Amino acid sequence: MDLVMSLCDPVIVMSEGRKLAEGEPAAIRSDARVLEAYLGGQYR
Repeated sequence: MDLVMSLCDPVIVMSEGRKLAEGEPAAIRSDARVLEAYLGGQYR
């Protein structure tokens, strides 16, 4: 993930075939929807 975050701007996050979030890497890392979808919300 660090490689993707360092190369891509903006980052687009997909979940279940739909765009979940789009933005700068720093914003994506802290997006509650992304954390919930990919990590189960345990890192909020």
